[in-house]
Amino acid sequence: MAKRKRGVFRKVWSISWRVLIAFVLILLVFRFVPPPTTAFMLQSDYPVTQDWINIDQLPPQVPLAVVASEDQRFPDHFGVDFTAITKALSQYDDGEGLRGASTITQQTAKNLFLWPGRSFIRKGLEAGLAISLEAVWGKKRILEVYLNVAEFGKGIYGVEAASQHYFGKSARHLSANQAARLAVLLPSPRKRDPNHLTPNLLERVAWIERQMQQLGAGYLTPILD
Repeated sequence: MAKRKRGVFRKVWSISWRVLIAFVLILLVFRFVPPPTTAFMLQSDYPVTQDWINIDQLPPQVPLAVVASEDQRFPDHFGVDFTAITKALSQYDDGEGLRGASTITQQTAKNLFLWPGRSFIRKGLEAGLAISLEAVWGKKRILEVYLNVAEFGKGIYGVEAASQHYFGKSARHLSANQAARLAVLLPSPRKRDPNHLTPNLLERVAWIERQMQQLGAGYLTPILD
């Protein structure tokens, strides 16, 4: 019996190490090569449209709008915002349901490797993957991948495909207002259209633009240079 247990343990250990090594190799490759697809794209109910664009080709207002809307502490945390998580758990204990509290890094990890939902298991995996991305990729690459894999509509992935679809032009030429309109789609991309926003969402766009001005054009310069 003891021999059998040791044999099972060795097999599990061997498989675990191989999976870990394979995962690290995938991260190292994707540090330089655009991911050919993502878990979310593979699970999409709609035809997928995506056009990769390097972050250096984007005007500064595009990444700034996303950071202002989704994760203003992005330059400072290491993948997980523990302040936001503590707040979300407190709200959950008060009966408000399990809220997101995900950083841009966590959202990138989720889009690449996981599945929709808000279970504690998925959130735990998401946090671990996010820390791995921070360690292997760094901020600039994480933000670049996020801007290219986030869903902005039914089967529309990345800011370039979204800009072409909604505004008929490359993301290279987006204005600050248009960047903010795309950023406002991210929580519910399949239910919103930047050209037909409700009054509440237009207020949100205005708020994002104010946040962009307060953060300043050079807010992301230290992580993008």
